[in-house]
Amino acid sequence: MKRAWLFVMAVLLVAATGCSQKVARCTAPEDNPAHHYLRGMEALEAGKLELAMEKFDRAVYCDDEFSAAYGGKAMVAALRAKGLSDPRYRDVEARQAREFLERADDQIDNDNDRFEFLLASLRVATALKGQGWLESAEQFYAKALKVSVDEKLLPYYQGKEAASYFMGLAYLEAYTFRKAEDKFRETLDSRKMGKWNAPADQAWKKTSKILRALGGITVGDVGRKIAVKDSVSRGDLTALLVDELKVEQLFAGRIPAKSQLAAMKAEFTPADVLTHPFRDEVLTTMKWKVRGLEPKFDQTTKAYLFKPDDSVTRGEMAFILEDVLIKLTGNEKLATAFFGQDRSPFPDVKATSPYYNAVLNMTSRGIMEGDLSGEFRVAEPVDGAEAILAIRMLQQKINIY
Repeated sequence: MKRAWLFVMAVLLVAATGCSQKVARCTAPEDNPAHHYLRGMEALEAGKLELAMEKFDRAVYCDDEFSAAYGGKAMVAALRAKGLSDPRYRDVEARQAREFLERADDQIDNDNDRFEFLLASLRVATALKGQGWLESAEQFYAKALKVSVDEKLLPYYQGKEAASYFMGLAYLEAYTFRKAEDKFRETLDSRKMGKWNAPADQAWKKTSKILRALGGITVGDVGRKIAVKDSVSRGDLTALLVDELKVEQLFAGRIPAKSQLAAMKAEFTPADVLTHPFRDEVLTTMKWKVRGLEPKFDQTTKAYLFKPDDSVTRGEMAFILEDVLIKLTGNEKLATAFFGQDRSPFPDVKATSPYYNAVLNMTSRGIMEGDLSGEFRVAEPVDGAEAILAIRMLQQKINIY
């Protein structure tokens, strides 16, 4: 009887010991939570949100107490929310992002976990942009700087300067350009060859260009939102022309007869701008028949559409601004001023190019610039800072005429 009792006790002891030990779900060398988290973060930065979520899910499967993976899941949910226009679906993703952050907070085990949680919180706040989001991002940033981390154990962020870089991105999203520039400079100054030097240098140059474009002029909310874009759409450009350059007033001032002005209107409203936020601006440019911003025939729908979301190339930008300049000055000779030339100053713009005359009109007047390489980059999209700078320079030239 005594032996039987001892056997039962031994079995219970083994069972209790087994329950207290965590059984590893993932045992292959590459199948571990840290590896999946790193791959997930790389996918996140590349904009591959579904792949990123798969990797974070696997990290959590391997270790359901892996704090950083929950932070990654929160960032994916926040970026999903950012890309949704329907407020109901957006709220669902935003709620998930906050729940994942809470789970990440619950699983914090050390200072490195806390640093990664604070950066995830900063980035989620930037993506969701709720009430008081910038102040929250600043608080997360300040707390992250105070955390004592072992940078050798930060496989993804690698250094605390990552906090300055992502705070710079937050300021850029908030259109607080001077502070953004400062944070990117801080990132660059923190170490010479860090992981975040290259992206910070690129962001710093972009922000500096935006500040240069905005210097000396006051732009409204539309202008600031367009300034941060890597490519300007046809709809964006109509907004810059109407809201920032004030072409409606400038063109109207060239028509003495009020009856003629009152009769002017767009010939029709393209179907793809009926609900577009820049509908009125599109119709204004159509009313004034700005060359380069006409509706285009769409083979699929067999209708003329404006294509407001199509990117504007630098060549097209020159073409459009040339027409604005011609209309404002009344100098029709500008349209053929450089015809007949054999040699082009830009290797990527031949003298036979349909954009050649416009490019020369813009560059010879300092309204647009060529690249340091000597090319004009005629086929590349014009970014927001370049577009605003060109509008600003055109304004100055208009005052001269």
